Amino acid sequence: MNDPAKIRNIALVGHRGTGKTSLFEALLFDAGAITRLGSVADGTTVSDWDDDEKKRQMSLSAGLAHVDRGGLSFNLIDTPGDSSFLADAIASLQVVETALVVVNTVLGVEVQHERLWDRAETRGLGRVIVCNMLDRERADFDHALGLLQESFGAQVVAVQLPIGKEHDFSGVVDLLTMKAHTYNDGKATVGDIPAELADAAAVARDKLIDAVASTNDDLAEKYLMEEEITADELNAAFAAAVATAQLYPVACASATANIAVDHIFDVLALAPSPVDVTHPKALKGDAEVELDCDPSQPAVAFVFKTLADPFSGHVNVFRVFQGTMSSDSQVVIARDGHKERLGQILKTMGKESKASGDLVAGDLGAIAKLKDVVTGDTLCADADAVNFPPIGFPAPLMSFAVTAKSKGEEDKVITALRRLSEEDPMLEVHHDDQTGEMIVGGMSQVHVEVTVDRMKRRFGVEVELKPPRVPYRETIKGTAKAEGKHKKQTGGRGQFADTWMEVRPQPRGDGFEFENKIVGGAIPRNFIPAVEKGVRAAMDDGFLAGYPVVDVHVKLYDGKYHPVDSSDMAFQIAGSIGFKAACEKAQPALLEPIMNVEITVPDENVGDIIGDLNSRRGRVLGTTPRGHNNVVGAEVPLAEMLTYAPDLTSMTGGRGDYHMEFLRYEEVPAHLTAKIVEQAQKDKEEAHKS
Repeated sequence: MNDPAKIRNIALVGHRGTGKTSLFEALLFDAGAITRLGSVADGTTVSDWDDDEKKRQMSLSAGLAHVDRGGLSFNLIDTPGDSSFLADAIASLQVVETALVVVNTVLGVEVQHERLWDRAETRGLGRVIVCNMLDRERADFDHALGLLQESFGAQVVAVQLPIGKEHDFSGVVDLLTMKAHTYNDGKATVGDIPAELADAAAVARDKLIDAVASTNDDLAEKYLMEEEITADELNAAFAAAVATAQLYPVACASATANIAVDHIFDVLALAPSPVDVTHPKALKGDAEVELDCDPSQPAVAFVFKTLADPFSGHVNVFRVFQGTMSSDSQVVIARDGHKERLGQILKTMGKESKASGDLVAGDLGAIAKLKDVVTGDTLCADADAVNFPPIGFPAPLMSFAVTAKSKGEEDKVITALRRLSEEDPMLEVHHDDQTGEMIVGGMSQVHVEVTVDRMKRRFGVEVELKPPRVPYRETIKGTAKAEGKHKKQTGGRGQFADTWMEVRPQPRGDGFEFENKIVGGAIPRNFIPAVEKGVRAAMDDGFLAGYPVVDVHVKLYDGKYHPVDSSDMAFQIAGSIGFKAACEKAQPALLEPIMNVEITVPDENVGDIIGDLNSRRGRVLGTTPRGHNNVVGAEVPLAEMLTYAPDLTSMTGGRGDYHMEFLRYEEVPAHLTAKIVEQAQKDKEEAHKS
């Protein structure tokens, strides 16, 4: 494929359990890319090939495939819908022109639909919606369509109507051609619209024409004058409206029964190509530059996914935004300017890959065994490199301390975690200097447990998880002054530094501010930065329970120095001592993260959920109906949500779901502060003993 206008980049997105992977599989099957229709339940799908995905029967990372159909080249990305594994969904939306939003028709719009829709909206992506699972009990297309329009606006318009309801769903009415497509064993028969659907189809077509006309002045004039609109005029205006994200067509399907899936390609063919959209922007230094989807320009590509393989090393999946990427060529990595030699460029189909020729602007591909390339890197053909802004991934919500089960395997643990964190940008790994522990931060307990399973299977190392760590913060509520003095005489040159400082609270969220009020040279100017450095180091270590200090103003107003014995290090130590001493007298307080929580549960469970949230120190904000469910909104301390997933499953029989994100920090109640400080001291003592 050397024509960007014939490429369609499509990311399948949606909430967990909407059938994205089954739809992806059926699309590949109907396009002839695979010869057998796999099943999520049997673990035989192309995209969910990882052992963890088969075991949990859910997508944990993006699956990619490439198919040719009708003279077009489709790059399809099956993305995870669980809130713990959204990294690949978020990254995939950076490299496609269209989001194929998959909806469970029984449940309608769910939490991740709204969040991923907002991401697609921000990027100006085209959106095609598929109401999936129309053969399920209680599947109601009209109700789901109403919920979609309520959530995403009047631009959402049906382009198909289902034939039959629930288990009798057998095909679709195409509102553009006004033909019926009925299915038997995945094969379509095209015919006239059933008599019982004729009136409904006529009404739905009028709504479609009205919606299309609102995007096209010439068509609008004809429509208002009640002049005939030809099929060619309607099709052209509809295609333009879909490509420019002015309309969001809704198609119908049952992916597992392979009903009407092939017809989705006809809608996706109308989606924008890489040349149809606004030129993407990158940064050259501080200046913003436009990239041109032209194969003849200098090559620029963006890495949006990384696979960590213990045998073949990294496999980087990328999108070419400008120029042409060729095998055995040299590229510059814009992050730090180092150069890499590309090997064979690949096209992926799930876990399989095959050699590809050159990749032109707009296309997706992969490359193996690059030495130092990670997700978010920009690859450029020459030294005059441009860089894409970083992808905005959510911050981890909880952390665990990880220790090797077998002594002597600590280095293997560190290597495995580093490799997996390069693959999963929402996984955070760092070493806690205070406790000496390796800390793994993730979006949920399940997220971290999956990481542990992958470490064992891929890298042969087993670890133990200690309980989740809540990222508390420390601060002060009052004003206090204190001296920080460091004096040491051990023969030879000594160490001397004396500081006086005042601390006072800053408004929540304003962070740290250091003010130098030294007059008369009490402390020479060249030592002032050392004092601030010492204060910042003390802030990292905390003074109450070992958590970082936030929202404090420090004023250095007096001190002493020695012309021989004073040094930067001495003033760093003195600054640290003075800061801790002042904070301990300034009404110290512990802050905890408060989460904005949305819990989606069946109507009959709402009372139990609200009662449980109240017991967790939560503030319930209200409930909102969503399909057959209710969404309970609340603000809850993170410390009370660490084990919420199994509790929610127990309360709802596995039918509940929740999403949470950080909202703000609030002061911990006094009776709990004492317990947290006491536990922190115990942990510190145990760490020193070991």
